[in-house]
Amino acid sequence: MGLHDGHRANMRARFLAQGLEGFAPHEALELLLYYAIPRRDTNAIAHALMARYGSLLSVLSAPVEDLMRVEGIGENAAVLLHMILPLYREAVLSEEEVVLTTPERIGAYVMTLFRGKQQEYAYQLCIDRKGKLLSCRELSRGCATSVAVDVRQIVENAILTSATTVVLAHNHPSGVALPSQEDYTFTDHARAALSTIGVTLTDHIIAADADYISMAQSGFLP
Repeated sequence: MGLHDGHRANMRARFLAQGLEGFAPHEALELLLYYAIPRRDTNAIAHALMARYGSLLSVLSAPVEDLMRVEGIGENAAVLLHMILPLYREAVLSEEEVVLTTPERIGAYVMTLFRGKQQEYAYQLCIDRKGKLLSCRELSRGCATSVAVDVRQIVENAILTSATTVVLAHNHPSGVALPSQEDYTFTDHARAALSTIGVTLTDHIIAADADYISMAQSGFLP
């Protein structure tokens, strides 16, 4: 057993004994990269990733093409890193039944949707009268600053799922969650369109980084 093999065995044993508690971000990356880079010192590569991106979340949010610019990161390692957040989202959001009966639950669910996303996305949550989530549909994705959403699509989604209420959500990658004038106008149009089919728009949530603003809690939606 070589020097690196012994170090890897110790790191695995440490993880199996205590999870990631006590691991520095670069050490967690080093351990993860063992499974894509079998014959190289991944400690130096992990340090290079942290130096380039600044945080573990930024590393895991980076595009595959950009990750491969780091020395030692090939396609396999880049794909492994890039798939962690989508895999986490899928695991959390694909629970058999999701009940969204409080603003806090809705906010937590929405923040999971947007974690790690660098572009602006818009989603529609279709909910029944008991608060059960019927569907979560991506309405649009755009550049880093804007998305375009068709109000007719929102109405069609509500009809197809037999929703009684709808929550809209989109993110501001700029890091500022404050609604724009366009956000207010769009929300009003969506509320009016849904009301024609007897569906209530209960909230429009705008997420940014680790924060979000609820238009309902802010008083814009009754």
